[in-house]
Amino acid sequence: MVYYVDANAKKCGEGSKERPFLTISQAAALAKPGDEVIVAPGVYREYVDPAMGGNEQNRIVYRSEKIGEAIITGAEPVTEWTQHEGDVWVARIPNGIFGNYNPYTTYVKGDWYFAQDPVHTGEVYINGKSMYESVTLEGVLQPEYYNPSWDREFTKHKWYTCQEGNVTLIYANFQGKDPRKECVEINVRRNCFYPSKEGVGYITLSGFTVKQAATQWAPPTAYQEGMIGPHWSKGWIIEDCEVSDSKCSGISLGKYLQPENENKWSVAGYKDGTQTERDAICQAQREGWDKDHIGSHIIRRCHIHDCGQTGIVGHLGGVFSVIEDNHIHHINNKQDLAGAEIGGIKMHAAIDVIYRRNHIHHCTRGIWLDWQAQGTRVTQNLFHDNTPPEGTEITNGLALGEDMFVEVSHGPTLIDHNVMLSQIAIRFSTQGVALVHNLIAGAFSWVGIGTDNEAEHSQSCRYTPYHVPHRTEVAGFMTILHGDDRFYNNIFVQQPSRADLVDHAENSGLQQEGAVKFICGTKPFDGYPTFEEYKKRFQAVQPMDRTDKDRYYDHLPIWTGGNVYFNGAKPCDKEEGAHIDTEHTVTLTLSEDGVLQTNLYDYLPKQENTVISTEVLGMAFEPEEYFENPDGSQIIFTQDYFGHNHSITPLSGPFANASNQFSLV
Repeated sequence: MVYYVDANAKKCGEGSKERPFLTISQAAALAKPGDEVIVAPGVYREYVDPAMGGNEQNRIVYRSEKIGEAIITGAEPVTEWTQHEGDVWVARIPNGIFGNYNPYTTYVKGDWYFAQDPVHTGEVYINGKSMYESVTLEGVLQPEYYNPSWDREFTKHKWYTCQEGNVTLIYANFQGKDPRKECVEINVRRNCFYPSKEGVGYITLSGFTVKQAATQWAPPTAYQEGMIGPHWSKGWIIEDCEVSDSKCSGISLGKYLQPENENKWSVAGYKDGTQTERDAICQAQREGWDKDHIGSHIIRRCHIHDCGQTGIVGHLGGVFSVIEDNHIHHINNKQDLAGAEIGGIKMHAAIDVIYRRNHIHHCTRGIWLDWQAQGTRVTQNLFHDNTPPEGTEITNGLALGEDMFVEVSHGPTLIDHNVMLSQIAIRFSTQGVALVHNLIAGAFSWVGIGTDNEAEHSQSCRYTPYHVPHRTEVAGFMTILHGDDRFYNNIFVQQPSRADLVDHAENSGLQQEGAVKFICGTKPFDGYPTFEEYKKRFQAVQPMDRTDKDRYYDHLPIWTGGNVYFNGAKPCDKEEGAHIDTEHTVTLTLSEDGVLQTNLYDYLPKQENTVISTEVLGMAFEPEEYFENPDGSQIIFTQDYFGHNHSITPLSGPFANASNQFSLV
């Protein structure tokens, strides 16, 4: 059955092409496995709650008739404004429009949410751009610049809300514009396309523009929501969509509601957040978290931008998924939200998830893989400008930004054939990572630290789970020992360190504690043993000998080979086979349209590099799982960033062929 929807039809029909429905929700109430819903261009101001899902053989497909022209929005226009004082106008919104969820009385809150000033889940938009909330009316009447924002000049566009009886008042400073002549909207709906119940799987959402929802903060210990999401099910495809302006998260592959463990840390406060997260993982396993029922989603060719917390978020629900060919940018740039759940992509438990060919830039951080990045592969992605713009006020260490953050995972986590051009490439509070054939122009930060809960006097190690290979069952828990990392055939190019970032690292103590030193290369791994050194320590004593128990808790070994260093980038003290060029200066210039200009290949040595494979990389220590494909087959790294074949003695870096210009997008 094919249903048709057209918001511009003269009147509502029965869903045929000749007499279409007026709303997508009307079709979503009827669509069954095998059905398709074709949506004509138009603006659909509704929350679509699909009643049924499809199955593996017969999906339910929701398709925009023209890509990008069917717009699902969580916002409503506001046209009735009264001038209050100067550039400040006031609108009176009857609360009936909000139903049982008023974004202007609901504050953003939840575990790991650290913003100092309270903000609501509501937003005010002028001509499609979100304004900045003030906690007082005076802040709207006398607006000041908000220096942590990545768009400082716009931050005087302020709004304030309060309640008067059964009416929401919104005061807004439009900086000289008349809101009656501009497009002014407020978000009124919590989600845009999101089933209210679990288990609504095998849905395809194709070609829509989805924007402006009043989503709530999405930590891993809560019901994780987004404007779009499968809500704890299997087999969704989200493709060719433009997703923007969610208050918190754009797309969620996240966790279902566990009523007894919903933001338990911030609500009750007795158990630390790490423990409540362990509880959530074990509870989910008891309640049906497995490959047969959850995950295996695809997000592809989507344009995701201007969301407050994340472009894509997930915990547990995104396992076995593929996230590919997406353009993700300008996430968390307003800096009015702050906490430990922010990034272009922020996912916990990305078991066997593949991130490939994504372009991620101008985000507080590009990809954050937190806990259980087991069997995770990040390949053929372009990262750049994932640190605050020069001159931006940096309020905390998490706002410093980086291309990737891998945290308290036991691996195996595979990062190969990527281009990472930001000032900080990877925040490395983890173990069991393999970096193969990358071009890296930023530093490694937080190497060997950042894996406990920062108790001042008590032991506070974060014991995190690892799993049966390619499954969800927990195989064990262990703290992070650091190391167990591989670095093969990478190119490191030191770039000048920005003075403002260095000043922040010094003034905040991050340099002194060794967290951030802006040194490109493996130098932060000085002192880590080679495998031969590590092995000898165990051969020197019997397994049950108690005289050297420390050997079970010291750093794990690292493996290196085929890496090349330019512009002062530095290898670690145990690096094997490194080529260090101290004579030439390598330039890397990326244009706005994604063309990389470089003289790198004028100086890159033609080494006898080894073809890297699963056999070379071996297995991650704690889960005893090989660096392999999700189906358990071996990987032989024969294809470069573009999919071209490497030679049998491959060049270092992500490209198989030498050039002075690469079109990366």
